[in-house]
Amino acid sequence: MPFTIDSARGIFPKTLSADAVPATIARFNQLSAEDQLAWTWFAYLEMGKTITVAAPGAASMQFAEATLNQIRQMTFSEQTQVMCDLANHADTPICRTYATWSANIKLGFWYQLGQWMDQGIVAPIPAGYQLSANASAVLQAVRELDQGQQITVLRSAVVDMGFDPSKLGDYKRVTEPVVAPKEVSQRTQVTIEGIDNPTVLSYMDNLNANDFGALIDLFAPDAALQPPFQKPIVGRDAILRFFNEECQNLKLMPERGVAEPAEDGYTQVKVTGKVQTPWFGAAVGMNMAWRFLLNPKGKIFFVAIDLLASPKELLNLVR
Repeated sequence: MPFTIDSARGIFPKTLSADAVPATIARFNQLSAEDQLAWTWFAYLEMGKTITVAAPGAASMQFAEATLNQIRQMTFSEQTQVMCDLANHADTPICRTYATWSANIKLGFWYQLGQWMDQGIVAPIPAGYQLSANASAVLQAVRELDQGQQITVLRSAVVDMGFDPSKLGDYKRVTEPVVAPKEVSQRTQVTIEGIDNPTVLSYMDNLNANDFGALIDLFAPDAALQPPFQKPIVGRDAILRFFNEECQNLKLMPERGVAEPAEDGYTQVKVTGKVQTPWFGAAVGMNMAWRFLLNPKGKIFFVAIDLLASPKELLNLVR
């Protein structure tokens, strides 16, 4: 019986993903808007002690500049209201604009607000402010995660704010310009212990080179990609959009893997390793697994990207 996207999701079922991340995000989403904002500020300060956030590039920030300048001119009470509106998913012009931005622009927006709060330009958390018991519990839960899991929670907290984009109707998504692929002379090729499959190796190499055109050619027309803690993205056009918006300047460092035959001439491959993002650089390596299902022609039918539960999971290659 041929594989479906749903059945493909079950390959290598003993892969242990970091379930504490979606659980923590769900607890964060239950907080009041005020608590969410306070939690975001406290987490920003807390994580800043151990994780250095890279300043966003000019290409990302140009799209948020007008909104940031508008907020900068407001009174403290008006600034606080804007941030509460974002946490409340309110229907306001700023919340609607925010909803059209890519994740990186949203991250850059909150990075700049955090800088301005620190400088007293944007309304800070009042001196002596105490987090509520619920917000404190969520903050403690984040402290107990590893760094890669912490940044995933922080990212989700700000990306999900703003007006619900599904209610916008037709709109143009605003994202950064696509970075040109690296010159061939500047590319390095990965090696993966236990893996010599050319499709899997090319996936890693092309993603590291920002060569999304060559990367998407590795996928079957009916393929799907499942990002961490998300539903599968189906179809090459949607997958290419994901790469363009979410995967620029990543550094994949696969370490080891296993390949084995599956039903109907398919091949399943699991690779574990680390990923560095441009937002957190070499200081944070996220422990990841990639679970590939290749069709009989060697094209990617399905790939799941998993944020692993612990560093020891990097050694877990069993079915």
